[in-house]
Amino acid sequence: MFFREKKVKDRSYLQIVESKRVDGRTKQRVIGTLGRLDELRESGKLDDLIASAAKFSEKIMVLNAHREGSLNELSKLKIGGSLIFERIWKETGCFDIIRSLSQESKIQFNVERAIFTTVLHRLFVSGSDRACEKWMADYAISGADNLALQHFYRSMAWLGGKDNEVRFSVKDKIEEELFQRKRDLFSMIDMVFFDTTSIYFEGEGGESIGQYGHSKDHRPDLKQMVVGAMLDNRGQPLCCELWPGNMADAKSLIPVSERLKKRFGVEKSCIVADRGMISGDTIDWLESDNQQRPYILGARMRRQKEVSEDVLSRAGRYEIVHEKSTDPKDPSPLKVKEVWVEDRRYIVCHNEDQAKKDALDREAILASLEESLKNGSKSLVGNKGYQKYLKTSGKSFEIDMEKAVEEERYDGKWVLRTNTSLPAGEVALKYKQLWMVEDLFRSMKSVLSTRPIYHKQDETIRGHVFCSFLAMVMMKELKSRLETKGFTLEWNDVIRDLDKLEELELEQSGKHFVLRTGLAGCTVKVFQAVGVALPPTIRKIE
Repeated sequence: MFFREKKVKDRSYLQIVESKRVDGRTKQRVIGTLGRLDELRESGKLDDLIASAAKFSEKIMVLNAHREGSLNELSKLKIGGSLIFERIWKETGCFDIIRSLSQESKIQFNVERAIFTTVLHRLFVSGSDRACEKWMADYAISGADNLALQHFYRSMAWLGGKDNEVRFSVKDKIEEELFQRKRDLFSMIDMVFFDTTSIYFEGEGGESIGQYGHSKDHRPDLKQMVVGAMLDNRGQPLCCELWPGNMADAKSLIPVSERLKKRFGVEKSCIVADRGMISGDTIDWLESDNQQRPYILGARMRRQKEVSEDVLSRAGRYEIVHEKSTDPKDPSPLKVKEVWVEDRRYIVCHNEDQAKKDALDREAILASLEESLKNGSKSLVGNKGYQKYLKTSGKSFEIDMEKAVEEERYDGKWVLRTNTSLPAGEVALKYKQLWMVEDLFRSMKSVLSTRPIYHKQDETIRGHVFCSFLAMVMMKELKSRLETKGFTLEWNDVIRDLDKLEELELEQSGKHFVLRTGLAGCTVKVFQAVGVALPPTIRKIE
């Protein structure tokens, strides 16, 4: 039954109507007409009627009592994050894969729940495993009630360790099974994007993985590890690789390529990587008869003699890929030129806007440096931006103008080396997609706060980092579903609004009810994108 407004000429009447299904058709019957709607409102009779009817509804009574603050609140738990990411966790296969692998071990507690809770923690506030144990007390996470700190530590060790019987890395096995579940979504991977970063430790960094090396965090005083990430052509994370901190970037590409073929079963795919990956040994391996792998690699313009002297000096007409535009939504201006040195193919790329910025930045540096040198300042020598424009003159310093002129050759340019037959413009655009991996690392370090790491064993360190990788899988999947629905939302807004969704357990006359709080911001859109039904506003616990 429901209320219905019935209009007769210029007047409206309020009716109580019953709806029934008869012989497959819906029929409505007017039970009674309560009177003119305007008169019922003015006299207050409508409010009295609704209030009188509410006495016979437990749920409405609970809502009214809650507004008045007269109910006993037994508990309050956040539910938004667990509802959304529990669904994604299961639909991506993480739930089944980790549960199956953990059941093969002799661990007695629920490893899958401990890992899911850790991943959820990384997505919302991040921090250490100790912080995760305290954080989870405010969240409704199915099956996580009995988890303690030791379970999180042991789960990290299991995740980052190796199975004693079959000798596989648990982390690797999870990645490979997740990949196989995705393969039915596309027939092949035509592009694989790979890059590395470094993550430092506050302590010793395990038994062997923590080593001193080239720090991309500018913390050479701390031991670190090298982390590599591989993404497919859709920007979906495939796997992460972990090496000791003294591992050179150029040496990381070969083992990653081998795993791509042997363990993921990807026979033909083009590897796109940054200039740190290029070396003679790496190129020889990629082009060997046994491999013959297509690649697009960034070249070191200043350090490679062939590039600086031969490639950049060759004359030739540029092909325009993107015109310069005044619309900020349009792609950056880009033009490319193909250069061959014997049988080696290079693509010279040029961005006019970046070239102007590089020139202006250099002018500002030189002007500031000249002024500082007039004042006899020698402290600028330690500034990397100034250092390359300085040269010694006796016991003092002066500006190296030859170096400044030399740097003009590189303004707005980058050089790629490839063995593919792709058009030059497409090679440049594929390389620019490496920003996806860079964005992944920024998220791992900032949004997911992978660093700093306090674990002292290699296995727990690997497990700790891999949980951040799994969180990235969840994050990317949710973003993809939002984009599919046409929703453009900021990640911080999504997390904040989901975190506001709570359920309160209330007691009324010896009966227990659960009350869901209101929906903030983009919460409804997130639930729609993932296909999760919102819990009822209020329900009774039997």
